[in-house]
Amino acid sequence: MSEHETDLNERDTDEVLAGVGPRLRRIRKERGATLAGLSEVTGISVSTLSRLESGLRKPSLELLLPIARAHQVPLDELVGAPPVGDPRVRSKPIVRYGRTHWPLTRQPGGLLAYKVLEPARSTEPDPRVHEGYEWMYVLSGRLRLVLGDHDVVLGPGEAAEFDTRVPHWFGSTGDGPVEFLSIFGPQGERMHVRARPKQGGEDG
Repeated sequence: MSEHETDLNERDTDEVLAGVGPRLRRIRKERGATLAGLSEVTGISVSTLSRLESGLRKPSLELLLPIARAHQVPLDELVGAPPVGDPRVRSKPIVRYGRTHWPLTRQPGGLLAYKVLEPARSTEPDPRVHEGYEWMYVLSGRLRLVLGDHDVVLGPGEAAEFDTRVPHWFGSTGDGPVEFLSIFGPQGERMHVRARPKQGGEDG
């Protein structure tokens, strides 16, 4: 799961960053501003502005905020955030290692949410560790979760939340497919619903 989440996050981030430079150039030209003029207003050097527009400099909040103020546009317009008018998330399913994921969030970074379908199969647990925090909620079927010294089965309506620095693995019990929601966040991000093992779990 961690490799998949990393791949999705990196892919979404790359797509967003790739569009920032051309958008900065278009907005600046639409306003008839020069790089030198924008540099005077923002305090950002001409070379840095030029590299931002050409994609040679990775955009950051401290660079984009003064540019947004100078152009008098929302920050969302510079980074190409989806319009607020339509909150629906349209995503294509992604199949990885036989498991189907539907991304439920559009923005890279922070909390990442997925609807996941695990087929009926018998798989030998292979616990892994990585930075982060994960929350799961079973919609249908039965989900086997191995966490540290615990080996539990979650049914519909049951949730689990755990620090992913604890060795963990989850998958089908082999009795049938399982459908669940997964929310993954950086270290320190936690949900409000908690069903964490009483012993053997690390709560960092």
